[in-house]
Parts: sequence; C-alpha cells; structure tokens
Amino acid sequence: MPLRTESDLNIEPATQPSVQTSFTLEPNDARHLAMLCGQLDSHLRQIESRLGITINARGNQFLLTGPTVNVTAGRELLTHLYAEICQGVGLSPESLHLQLQHAGLENLAETAAAPPTVEPIQVIRTKRVSIKPRGKNQQSYVRTIKHCDINFGIGPAGTGKTFLAVACAVEALLEERVKRILLVRPAVEAGEKLGFLPGDLSQKIDPYLRPLYDALYEMLGFETVNKYIERNIIEVAPLAFMRGRTLNNSFIILDEAQNTTREQMKMFLTRIGFGSTAVVTGDATQVDLPRGTPSGLAHAGNILADVEGIGFTWFGSKDVVRHPIVQRIVEAYDAYEEKTVPLDKSKP
Repeated sequence: MPLRTESDLNIEPATQPSVQTSFTLEPNDARHLAMLCGQLDSHLRQIESRLGITINARGNQFLLTGPTVNVTAGRELLTHLYAEICQGVGLSPESLHLQLQHAGLENLAETAAAPPTVEPIQVIRTKRVSIKPRGKNQQSYVRTIKHCDINFGIGPAGTGKTFLAVACAVEALLEERVKRILLVRPAVEAGEKLGFLPGDLSQKIDPYLRPLYDALYEMLGFETVNKYIERNIIEVAPLAFMRGRTLNNSFIILDEAQNTTREQMKMFLTRIGFGSTAVVTGDATQVDLPRGTPSGLAHAGNILADVEGIGFTWFGSKDVVRHPIVQRIVEAYDAYEEKTVPLDKSKP
C-alpha cells in the first residue's frame, strides 16, 4: 500500500520550516503505549504517512519532527488517542483511519492559521446507537439537515451522506418531529435490468434500498423497522409513484438522485408539504441515465444554490470514511476524467 505523502495534503515542505517538539504521555503504562504505537509501530507509521511528519517514541516520550501545523496536529492526535486508550477504547488501523478523517487533516493549514469557530458537535441519537458525524463536511451536513427544509448531499461513495440522512430521519421520528419516513429512489435499474423478475415495482426496487434498510436495522432494530413498515410509518416509494402526492410531517430521503431527470427532480421537490424535511443524496459522477439525458441532480444544484431554505453540502474524496483505498480510487477516477473529458459539475 503506497504511503501518503505531504503532497497528498497540499503541503509544500519548501515553504514550511521543519520544527521539533517533544512531549510525554501520562500515565506511563506499557500496555497502553503498545496499543497506541501498534504492532511494530504500525499506528505511528500510519500517522506519519498521513501527516508528513516523523515520530520517534521511547517509552512514553515522543519526539515529532515536521512542518509546524502538522507537528501540532500530530501531538493533539496522539494525546487524544492515548486518553481514549486509557479509558478502555481500542485502537485498530481502521479506527485510526476514521480518527484521521474525523480530524479533518486536509484543513491543517487553515486550522493553524486561525483557531476554528467553536460550534456544537452534532450528535445524532437513535434508539440503539448514537452517531457522531466525522469531519467538517459531515458535521456541516447534519447541521444543515436540522435547519433547512430541503437538503442536498452530493459527493462520492463512502462519504456517509445516505447513512447520516437515515440517522437524522430516525432521530426526527423518535422525537416526534415527523410522523413518517419515506425512502425514495429512481427506478432506473428496475426498468432496465429487473423488468422480468416477479413482483411489483416496489418489490423490484427493494434490493437497491438495502443500504437504507441496513442503516434502519442498526438504529431501530429489525422488529421495530418491520413494524413501522407494516404501519406505513416507514414507506418505500419509487420516485415514479410520488407524482400527485403532498407530503406533510414527513422525512423524505431521495437516494441515488443523480439518476433523476430534470422533470423528476422538479416533481419530487414540489411534493414537500408543511412540517416535512427532504434530503437528496447522489454522486454526480455516477449517472446511469440513458446517454444524452441530463441529470436532474446537477441541474438542481445549478439553479437552487441561492434559494432560501435549501442547503447544499458538497463532499469530496477527503470525506470518504471507508477503507483508505476507496479514497484513492475516487481520486484516481477524478484525475482520469479531468484528463480525458473535462467535467464541469456546476453546469446542468
């Protein structure tokens, strides 16, 4: 696996003088320190490659070398991780990757230049779990959902936009701010690939809503979700079935919205009634519409950006919270597309 370098963080070593800082982690517990460093110091190497710094450890004494902002971030991260380990929280390469994502390290220069504005951490509480959004964009996304009637989460796979939308919907339902949850999806694949399978359109589209179901099961439990579906408190609604409806006191999630046409997107957005919140998620780079059919998601982003009450959150490869290789895959595809067919996401 190739190591991330300073260039991955848009760091210019030539313009940033190298500094050293030393500190001591307390209490001096050999077992906890071993967990922090990882097998053969693998955790320290992971932090080094992400931050572009050098870490030397001897017992509970640490020496960090590198650009000032990176060294500062490294010290804060190690101190935070060690405190969690001492409280019984385990540390693995996967959880360390998520910690690095949560730290928002792509904004190191901005963080060092000026202290960030202190804003309350958005924690989503559901029946079975509490969910803490990771990173600046996820926090902003959840904050926007809670304050705007219509919200767009646009970005690559693995950025948590759909999962967080479901979590916000569950929280709103449990707090009785809405009376039902609607899961909506365009039937592009159902029409092209599943037309001869048994069942109605709703049953054919169910497999494509599996990520939403999985999130609901995790937050509410299998029995509760099935009970809500039977009572129509949770409803699966193919986009084609939305025409003519007015949705009051509902939390509506339109997933895979890049596969809507302009007309479908306008139709969906005008279904919103009083007391309702809508979240539209999609990846503008993965459109499955027939060739020559413009995406309603890109069109909406172009004409609704300045409309009051509508919020937009744009995710990038730095926001991917899955395996680190997913982030590199997204970046590689973006780079290839920019070289072959310049992509202007701002235009419909």
